[in-house]
Amino acid sequence: MNDLYVAGTDTGVGKTVLSLLLMQFLFEQGKRPFYLKPLQTGCKTPRDEDSDAAFIYRHVESLRDGDPGESVIYCFANPKAPFFAARDEGSAIDLKLMERIVAEKSRAYSPLVIEAAGGVLVPVAEGTLIVDIMQTTGAKVLIAARAGLGTINHTLLSIEALQARGIKPAAIIFIDAAETPPEMIAENREAIEACSGIKVAGVIGRIADFSHPPRDSYRPIEFLFREGLV
Repeated sequence: MNDLYVAGTDTGVGKTVLSLLLMQFLFEQGKRPFYLKPLQTGCKTPRDEDSDAAFIYRHVESLRDGDPGESVIYCFANPKAPFFAARDEGSAIDLKLMERIVAEKSRAYSPLVIEAAGGVLVPVAEGTLIVDIMQTTGAKVLIAARAGLGTINHTLLSIEALQARGIKPAAIIFIDAAETPPEMIAENREAIEACSGIKVAGVIGRIADFSHPPRDSYRPIEFLFREGLV
């Protein structure tokens, strides 16, 4: 299977929630996926309460006895862009090391679910952005975007940044934690699809129990696979 890279239009848009649902769905389908968060900021270790990897491992039954540390390459305490969070600790991110580990994991599992840090133009190293890291993986890119006000601009800008580097996103998935009015979601979807030519695969609504999301939460993912977008 193609590896999947979960990009975001901004920080806090729902990339981790989409990654979680992908992992749950893929295990349910009998696949052997692996969650990878190459760059994590805002927590001291991958096992901290605020760690995205720890969140995934808590809520994916097949991973509960595993070590979230295996899914994170770099972890920095300050909640900043990775380049600056690393610099605060007198460190630097080794891009070749990241590329090698991603390739090793890709050979061992199928597929990887790779989660980006922040938006696509977040700095990782001198002259290197998140989008440049995506480019090296060859993974299919999924864009997690807010469902509500402002998402047209943020999503179209993210798509332009990806396409400028030769990356055509496979699809967009709206994350609607704010219970956006349906008519606004419909308008946002219409505008984004018309201007970009990229399909909005669906909407993931509010989830009360992340270990047991409602079946509706998986509909956008089911659409991705049914339509062959990934």
